[in-house]
Amino acid sequence: MNYEDLLNKEKIPQHIAIIMDGNGRWAKKKGQPRVLGHRAGVKTVRRITEACAKIGVKYLTLYAFSTENWNRPAFEVNALMRLLVETLNKEVKILNKNNIQLQTIGDLTGLPKRSKAAMEKAIEATTSNNRMRLTLALNYSGRWEIVEAAKTLAQKAIAGEINMADINEEAFSAALTTYDMPDPDLLIRTSGETRLSNYLLWQLAYSEFYFTPLLWPDFMENDLYEAIYTFQNRERRYGKTSEQLDE
Repeated sequence: MNYEDLLNKEKIPQHIAIIMDGNGRWAKKKGQPRVLGHRAGVKTVRRITEACAKIGVKYLTLYAFSTENWNRPAFEVNALMRLLVETLNKEVKILNKNNIQLQTIGDLTGLPKRSKAAMEKAIEATTSNNRMRLTLALNYSGRWEIVEAAKTLAQKAIAGEINMADINEEAFSAALTTYDMPDPDLLIRTSGETRLSNYLLWQLAYSEFYFTPLLWPDFMENDLYEAIYTFQNRERRYGKTSEQLDE
């Protein structure tokens, strides 16, 4: 079934967040080293990014590397960092061709110098693009982000820049790394896992979740459209009743 034809073009989610899971398992199933699974995953990033831009998604946020991922074997982490540099150097032209801006969230100070420099260079090269924003969560942790936001507000309160009474949900959201983008409408996670894994914990409070058993390298454009089609056929009540929504 071609799900793209079934989509309501007036109800395309503005912001999609994805946990790209299953690269290592994909490679293992094929008897290949895990790093080849990550390389296959990069190709999926490209096609899903272009598919999102094509149908009018404005923000796409991908969980690329969590703070917990440093616990993986050193050779795999090093390979991932090299792949990051290689990918950024190659993909900037494609991002510019598609008018897609690249951004990042997370603690870039914890990345190797070459990775950090490549990311900053790619961000600068795409800064004027405005069709869609692709955000990579790198060295990212939802709990880390919440703690950092709390520190920022506490420091402002101590400095007398804000009053305690000024600290509310809006002020807290403004202190997060995602301050200039809307919360995700839809979260997609591949590989059959059904947890958040410390991803966008504050921002996903009212997002719709879509879990698929497909491993990330096997996730195709039509699978994205199926997820969006499912999203479009859900009722988002935000605490209200169905009857209230019909009023």
